[in-house]
Amino acid sequence: MKLSRKEKKPFLIPMNSMSDIAFLLLIFIMLVAMINYRREIEIAFPQARAALATDAERNLEVWVDRGGALHLDGFPASIAALEERIIDLYIEAPDTRVHIIADRYTPYIYISAVLEILQLLQYGAVSFVVQNVE
Repeated sequence: MKLSRKEKKPFLIPMNSMSDIAFLLLIFIMLVAMINYRREIEIAFPQARAALATDAERNLEVWVDRGGALHLDGFPASIAALEERIIDLYIEAPDTRVHIIADRYTPYIYISAVLEILQLLQYGAVSFVVQNVE
């Protein structure tokens, strides 16, 4: 018994919609690149005539607003959470800098509470973030 073979069709990749897919992919990449993942609390920065720039990638930001509310990297936190986060940070990467970002009109007692925690833990890499005025 003789079996007949069917003729094979040539393999073709449809190129008609390839430009549409590339255009949609380009739009998606552009939109994702514009997302700002840093969370900020709206405050009035204190002003200074001279300021030093630090590495923004390797730091812990402690925000203190006018009412004394604490925020760690943009998320609300308590003094106990701040203490735990600094201990974990020191274990993971001891050279990480803590940035204290406080409103210009924040009473010093709230900033002092943060500084007492840092002093108690003997954390030495601390910066106060200010607005440069020239």
